[in-house]
Amino acid sequence: MGNALTSDRPCWFAARTRCGAELGVRDRLDRLGTEHFLPVELLRRTRSRATYEHPLIPGLIFLRATKKQACALTNEMSLPVRYLIDPATHTLLVVPDKQLDDFRRVLDLSAGEGGLLDQPLALGDFVRVVKGTLRGVEGRVLEFHGEFYVVVELLGWYARARVPRAWLEKIERPTGFSETFPA
Repeated sequence: MGNALTSDRPCWFAARTRCGAELGVRDRLDRLGTEHFLPVELLRRTRSRATYEHPLIPGLIFLRATKKQACALTNEMSLPVRYLIDPATHTLLVVPDKQLDDFRRVLDLSAGEGGLLDQPLALGDFVRVVKGTLRGVEGRVLEFHGEFYVVVELLGWYARARVPRAWLEKIERPTGFSETFPA
């Protein structure tokens, strides 16, 4: 996680809200014109055949603003959120742009095509996707039932996308990655 926080540079902030209030907070941020990201999945009810959005991470939304704007949203606009605090700096937690972009892209990925790989990969190796819609995404490799996935972590939540093994290259440990990895 980044901690370079200046009041005049827009940053991504992670904010908690009541479970079940995520969509309302998102709609309010839309009306206020504030850039935001709420990871959702579309679910379909079988009886009514209606589709609806369901937040993937209960009670968490990301918004992009300057520190001053972020504080004004909660203080002046009464937005019902509490920002996550970076324990090292005791200030608002800043999510690096690349980390959030990688997380978003992995969540949006559809299945891709395979290929050959001339470099062996082990569970948990750091990798970069070199081809396809996820080109440039960095994460860890996971093999599950013979399929390869790139796993991206954001604030203790993990997103995974199936990626052809040939599209992965092993890299050194990037900055900002946690030591823990889901087995």
